This record gives sequence, structure tokens and C-alpha cells, in this order.
Amino acid sequence: MSTGTLLVDTAVAGSVAVALRQAPRVLRRPAPAAPGTPAGVTAETALAAVTALILLNQLLVTVYLLRVHDGDASFVARLLPPGWFDLADGPTVRALAAHVPAPELLAPSLLRVPALLELPFVLLVFLTVLRRLDPVAYRQAALSPLLGLAAASCTAVFCTVEWQLRTPWTEQDIAIRLLSAVLTPPAVAAVVRRDARAARTPAGPPGTAGLLLFAVDLAAFGHLVLTVYDTALLYNLGRLPGRLPGAAAAVAVLAATTLLRRRIPAAAGPAARPATGMLADGLRRSLVLFFVPALAIRYGVTFGTPPLAAAAGLLVLLAAAVPVLAARPRTAALALLPAVLAALLAGAAAGRLTAGAHYETALLGAAVAALTAAVLTCALADRLTTAAVADGRR
Repeated sequence: MSTGTLLVDTAVAGSVAVALRQAPRVLRRPAPAAPGTPAGVTAETALAAVTALILLNQLLVTVYLLRVHDGDASFVARLLPPGWFDLADGPTVRALAAHVPAPELLAPSLLRVPALLELPFVLLVFLTVLRRLDPVAYRQAALSPLLGLAAASCTAVFCTVEWQLRTPWTEQDIAIRLLSAVLTPPAVAAVVRRDARAARTPAGPPGTAGLLLFAVDLAAFGHLVLTVYDTALLYNLGRLPGRLPGAAAAVAVLAATTLLRRRIPAAAGPAARPATGMLADGLRRSLVLFFVPALAIRYGVTFGTPPLAAAAGLLVLLAAAVPVLAARPRTAALALLPAVLAALLAGAAAGRLTAGAHYETALLGAAVAALTAAVLTCALADRLTTAAVADGRR
């Protein structure tokens, strides 16, 4: 076992242990209060700003490589795995590059600026997804020690991978990532504190419609994240034109789900939807528990020991499920097994359909399919339960 593998495995085990200890405490606390004056800022707007900076930096990288290295990125590409540096080398980009003064000053845009921006991007993606599911849990997680712990876990993994993929700029990249780990948590927490819209959202788990919209949100956000990684963080701006239609569709979907969510009536009480409420509670707990170890588990698949990463993910899911099942024993007996079976079958089918696709693409498809199947199964269980109770009263 290499030193890099050992370090990633240590990050996986350590981050899971920390999450299992800290996340339940965070979930028991009330969400911190927001300022009285709405600030008009959300995790989504902050994420959009960071994404724009990442894409702008990728354009500057392209300008730098075209002007200083005549479009030849082999001096750095040979040091990294295949699949990097598919540059956008067309007339438009060449014309833009020709008008940029002192292009040699853009050298830090290569590797170093992304080292500063990747951590806020990852944390804001996770928090934005959590906000779509449960704004209360979003504030609980972001305004708690979990935010700093997640930043530390991500930074440890990022620095380990940087060292395994050593380049002449590795030491600088690691120093910048450590700086980002210091600056990012307070900046993200400040954004969340001023997110008055989330603070005004009434507490309570979403119903069937809300969970289905969340599954759609998850698919759209996942597509956008994979697009940003493929085109910008791997320096493949040449692939952006082919990715733009899908990215535009994902943004449109997110805008539509935002409008639809505002029109969804309040979910029925827990007595009317016990299975769906159980699923929503379990999903909320799972996301909060995964906040710290999520990136470590992901990188554990490719840079660590895959069985350990899989076991860590399963342990987090079990830790989220146990308190949910303990609080709802009768509901669990009625709905758990069919919902789990439906989720496994749907996830397996999605995985088969995406066979040959990139690991993250297949995982995203399986997760969305599994969640959708579980939501529909729980909704059916609630309907059957309600019908049985109504028949019994006649």
C-alpha cells in the first residue's frame, strides 16, 4: 500500500468517525437565527459566483497557454493523468488571446487559482443541495463545526491527491489549498447567515412532491458539477460547446423546480404520510452525516481502498437510518423493505443503462433512480395505509 493510499484511507476513516460523533449533535440543535433584514444572498448565488470565477480562470489559462506556450500544454499535461487539457483553440479564442496584454502574468491561473476555488465550490455544491431538501438542516450544518470539519477533510484529501500527482507547482498548490481551508468556512458561514429566505422557510420534512422535486434537483446539480469539472477544473474548455446544451437544460430545470416548490401545498401531517416522512427524515440525516466525509469517500474509490470507501458510505447510511427506524418501528415494518428493494432495483437498472459511462455519471444516475423509486414506493405505502384505515372506520 502506497503512502498516498494510506493517507486517503485515513481521511476516509477519520472523517466518518468525526461525522458519526458530531452530526447527531448538530441535528439535535435548533437552526441559528438569521438577521432581520433579508440580504438577497443564498448559497446558490455564491455557488454561481464561484463557478463563474472557475470558468473565467479557465479562459485565462487558455489565453496563457496560447500566447506563452503556443497552445502546447504538454509540459504540464505529461505530468497528469489522461483526459486533461483539451483546449479551446478556435478563431474566437485566438482573437481574444491576441488582445490580452502581458499574458505571462496569467501563469498562476494554471493549477494555482483552481486550488483556491475548488474547496468553496465543493462545499457550496453540497450545501446548496441540502438547502433544496431542508433549509433548516442546511443552516444547522453550515453554522456548526461541521463546516470547518468538512473543509479540513476535503483539504486533506485534495492535498494528498496533489502530492500523488506531483508537478513543479505542487508545493504552491498545497499552500494555497491550506489558505483556502482557512478562508472558506467563515466566508461560507457568512453567506448562510444572511440567507434570510432559507431562515423564513417553515420547518418540516417535504412530502412526496417535494422529494420528487429534490430528485430532479439532484440530477440537475450533478450534471452541472460534472460539467464544471470536465470543462474547467480539468482544463478542457474545448469540450464546453458540446456540454453547453445540457448545462443550459440543467439550469432551466433548477429554475423550474424553484418555482414549482413555491407552489407545492404544505405536506400532510406525519400521521397521513408515515413512510414518506420516514424517508425524508432519513435523507436529511444522511446528507448531514455525509457533509464531512463525502469527498473523502469519493476519492477513496480512485485513490484509496475501494472496499473501505464502500464500507464507509454504507456505515454512514446505516447511522442515518437507525434513529429514523427507532422512532418509527411500525412505519418501518410496513414501508422499509419495499422501498429499499425498489431503490436497489432502480439503482441497478440505472447502473446497467449507464454501463461504460464515467464513474460519477453512473453513480449519479443510480442515486437519482434509487431515490425516485423509494419516494414513489413510500407514497404508495402511505396511500394504501390511509385506505386501509378508512376501510376500518366504515
